Amino acid sequence: MTLYLLAFFGFLVLGVPIAFSLGLASLTYLVVNGQLMLLMAFPQKMIAGIDNFVLLTIPFFILAGNLMGAANLTQQIVRFAQILVGRVKGGLAAVNIIASMMFSGVSGAATAEASALGSVMIPAMRRDGYNPAYAAALTATGSLLGPLVPPSLSLILYGVLTGTSIADLFLAGIVPAFLLCGLLITYALWKARREDHPLPPVMPKSERPGVIARALPALLLPVIIVGGIRSGVFTPTEAAAVAALYALLIGTVIYRSLSPRQVVNSFYETATMSAGVMLVVAMASMTSFILGIENIPQSIAAALLSLTDSPLFLLILLNIILLVLGFFLEPLAALILAMPILNQLAPVIGLDPVQFGVMIVFNLMIGMITPPVGLCLFIVSAIGRVPLDQVSRAALPLIGICLVVLALVGLVPALSLTLPALIGN
Repeated sequence: MTLYLLAFFGFLVLGVPIAFSLGLASLTYLVVNGQLMLLMAFPQKMIAGIDNFVLLTIPFFILAGNLMGAANLTQQIVRFAQILVGRVKGGLAAVNIIASMMFSGVSGAATAEASALGSVMIPAMRRDGYNPAYAAALTATGSLLGPLVPPSLSLILYGVLTGTSIADLFLAGIVPAFLLCGLLITYALWKARREDHPLPPVMPKSERPGVIARALPALLLPVIIVGGIRSGVFTPTEAAAVAALYALLIGTVIYRSLSPRQVVNSFYETATMSAGVMLVVAMASMTSFILGIENIPQSIAAALLSLTDSPLFLLILLNIILLVLGFFLEPLAALILAMPILNQLAPVIGLDPVQFGVMIVFNLMIGMITPPVGLCLFIVSAIGRVPLDQVSRAALPLIGICLVVLALVGLVPALSLTLPALIGN
């Protein structure tokens, strides 16, 4: 296994994309160890890794998010958030976070959210006198709300890997997302008073009904997704297709901001993004196969259990390991690689699979706002034209808030299990 890890990190250092680094490391392992017969299993395992009907939800939800973005949805959500916040000191920072929460129900991906909202909110906050590094860090942290609420791509993948109900996972992430949103707003308002941040501009009362009317169709998307799945009207895969069709209809009929060229571009971007996700899943499946050959999951689980048999200490240790893993790997790849080990430890820790999934996904997502592979940090740094080290320093208190929410998700089952239990099967 040491050979595999050295090859993997060696390819990463050389700048090879993570999907190809996973595949090349697997190939290196098989060749050097003389297991050439297993090379025939390489394409078979790759195909088997993505041969799952539920994975069709990913390209459909990506398409829905791209169509919504092309329809200029971001501006509608930001203006609606301004109505909710009103005129308070530091209100634009609160608008940033609330808009992130609303946009989460459309994108399902942290990187898409950081890019879409960052292009609007970071320049606006800079113009109002906010520190650009703080504006960028706040946008990056707010983007973590995306993977917690439907249609979260990471929760879908966890559901596919473990057989957990995707509808329950969608519901389970909502309360932790609202908790994170509330704590980030509290911090932003406290910082505003401490550093005398400016008041946001007043929106004329005559414009408010129109803003609300234009924002509501987009905000209904997560309700349609979860409500349709939970009521049994359609499956998760069908829900994704309905979401894409709904996004196309409101973009062309209600907003009338989607041109044929934008629709074609949205399909093209969806194809490229979906191909990237599926390539990571396929390559990571081969890595999981190698882990199985070496009995690595069982060995790591046994090593951890030899340190302690306390579920609480195991939970803490597991979260620390996942946080470190998230520093270096993209969340989807890290999730696939970690699941064989996590499946060995889950019965000992004793968490409900739904709660366990929300905790794992949020843990790995924190890596999106931490160096050295924090994709959301790189995105907001480029948009705001702020050095990465400045954004990273500004993000430290916000990462602390995320860790508090992560601890609560792991220790308080009601946060993630109450909503699925209330709505029922």
